[in-house]
Amino acid sequence: MPSLHWRAFDPFPAFVAYLLISNVIQISLMPLLMVGQNMQGRHSEARAEADFLVNQKAFADTETILKHLETLDARLLELAESNHQILHHLVACADGAEPPSSPAASG
Repeated sequence: MPSLHWRAFDPFPAFVAYLLISNVIQISLMPLLMVGQNMQGRHSEARAEADFLVNQKAFADTETILKHLETLDARLLELAESNHQILHHLVACADGAEPPSSPAASG
């Protein structure tokens, strides 16, 4: 401000030259930053795809285990029913009464 007769803290071209140099550096580095961001984006997409494939395989394995457990549960129910029939047959034989049918013939 010349009207106040203050002396400038920097001569005229210093601040303008600093801005010019810093803007040139920023503009020259911008493509490098953009390329780096694109590479990070591709890397994260590849990682997400790998995670998705792992999750799909885990889901398929879980489904297989669930079907196997359902099969085992059905088999255990069959065995429990068979044991129940054998127990009834043994109780009937212990009482001396003739059992109505043989458990071996029904199972």
